[in-house]
Amino acid sequence: MTEDKVTGTLVLAVFTAVLSSFQFGYDIGVINAPQQVIITHYRHVLGVSLDDRKAIHNYALNSTEELPISPGDPTPVSWTEEETMTSASLITMFWSLSVSSFAVGGMIASFFGGLLGDKLGRIKALLVANILSLVGALLMGFSKLGPSHILIISGRGISGLYCGLISGLVPMYIGEIAPTTLRGAIGALHQLAVVTGILISQIVGLDFILGNHELWHILLGLSAVPAILQCLLLFFCPESPRYLYIKLDEEAKAKKSLKRLRGSDDVTKDISEMRKEREEGSNEKKVSIIQLFTSSSYRQPILVALMLHLAQQFSGINAIFYYSTSIFQTAGISQPVYATIGVGAVNTVFTAVSVFLVEKAGRRSLFLTGMSGMFVCAVFMSVGLLLLNKLPWMSYVSMTAIFLFVSFFEIGPGPIPWFMVAEFFSQGPRPAALAIAAFSNWTGNFIIALCFQYIVDFCGPYVFFLFAGVVLAFTLFTYFKVPETKGKSFEEIAAKFRKKRGSAATPKPAVEMEFLGPTETI
Repeated sequence: MTEDKVTGTLVLAVFTAVLSSFQFGYDIGVINAPQQVIITHYRHVLGVSLDDRKAIHNYALNSTEELPISPGDPTPVSWTEEETMTSASLITMFWSLSVSSFAVGGMIASFFGGLLGDKLGRIKALLVANILSLVGALLMGFSKLGPSHILIISGRGISGLYCGLISGLVPMYIGEIAPTTLRGAIGALHQLAVVTGILISQIVGLDFILGNHELWHILLGLSAVPAILQCLLLFFCPESPRYLYIKLDEEAKAKKSLKRLRGSDDVTKDISEMRKEREEGSNEKKVSIIQLFTSSSYRQPILVALMLHLAQQFSGINAIFYYSTSIFQTAGISQPVYATIGVGAVNTVFTAVSVFLVEKAGRRSLFLTGMSGMFVCAVFMSVGLLLLNKLPWMSYVSMTAIFLFVSFFEIGPGPIPWFMVAEFFSQGPRPAALAIAAFSNWTGNFIIALCFQYIVDFCGPYVFFLFAGVVLAFTLFTYFKVPETKGKSFEEIAAKFRKKRGSAATPKPAVEMEFLGPTETI
């Protein structure tokens, strides 16, 4: 069948689109490996270098010469202690902002990806979005030459705006250009590109590559390379035929685009499918975000959807992605950066595995399996950190728990929420539901990125007990409140939410949502 054919144009278009997903993953992971190098640079720029103060203090203790002290100056020891406390909190604040400003940008832009794609078209929207990527990369790339903390926080925020836009644009585009029978697999490439970007950022962030005092700014600005490549390749990619036909009503252009993508002059089946989709869409009114919460038909599904996304973020997964190097260091691992790269590799492998599992198992059962496994791993992680001083081999327990934690995340809680939110809602309310779901996802991301360092300082080795409790609560919520959606029509799913089987209308034939691949995990 021609619809199953994978053409060169299709490969080019999908590869070009997921370069954005790769940048997304790169920006998530790049801040992790050079953490100590950047913090040291912040101290230098802000004039509160603790290392310098320690050097001065040690010099005063060991030297036969006296350091010049002006009359009326406080004693060197008290001055050092006071300044150390002030500078430590200042550096913690700037570092937390450097990590979390990325999520702030994503929160803001997550509402506008679909809107931009409808206004400009998928290709032009990606081109415009890349301007943000380039600006963010340049600010971070030149951060060593100016006030580094300001430039990095600003650059990360602008990169977050870009990633918020593409987290909607990329799945939309690749889902619309893919043949019907390949939409699930091709849709999953977005997520695979994200975790690949995370892994590459961890590798190039090694000290002997770019994660050192001389080259860390180049490491942060390197995302400009895939952005420039994508800008060039987009000129050779066809516009989404669904956008051309359904949004613009330009059938001739849609057919031309389809012929390039399918490698065949016979595109009748695709056109018929799009015609039916347009007719169904015209019969269903769009639903606003406010209506999702005020209408009794949508209130329970949207609340469940939000809880699934908050479960994904508050599980602690991004704490590991953002801070895994420092976590491994605390666990006593001699080469924590290499352990972090191992986490990235495991993440990538299990993302690929989940693509096959989700087609066979139910959404709900995979989500419950993943969350249950993460709960057990979080407990062992905390026990390992807690007993590290008494039992050195506990460092291996913590490290193994982290690897398994990431594996269980990618089996269920990573991709599943996006499948389920799309399946909870029909064509009318789906855009608003996905927008608010994306916003809640980025909000959870922001809260964890901003607060985790403070939580660690407060809780110490008990921090993952906290995440274990949160994961357990969300697991119980899922068990009692979340219905299975695999193979169900919208009417059947609505009936499950209403819990009024007797009064539920006779369901229409099941509408499989197989074309909706996972769009975002982190």
